[in-house]
Amino acid sequence: MFGRLGPVELILILCIALVVFGPSKLPQVGRALGQAIQEFKKGSSEVKKEINSITEDTPDNDKKA
Repeated sequence: MFGRLGPVELILILCIALVVFGPSKLPQVGRALGQAIQEFKKGSSEVKKEINSITEDTPDNDKKA
């Protein structure tokens, strides 16, 4: 229910953004939001790589037989 946005919800969000930011600022806000999402994805992938490298370097204590 909360994870999916349909066309009606997207139009409603766009209308609210248009009223709040105005038509002249809307492209700048969209660009900034896109860059923020891109940076977040880049940072999270770096964290995943770091976690994977740490877990690969540590010996498994469960495999002692």
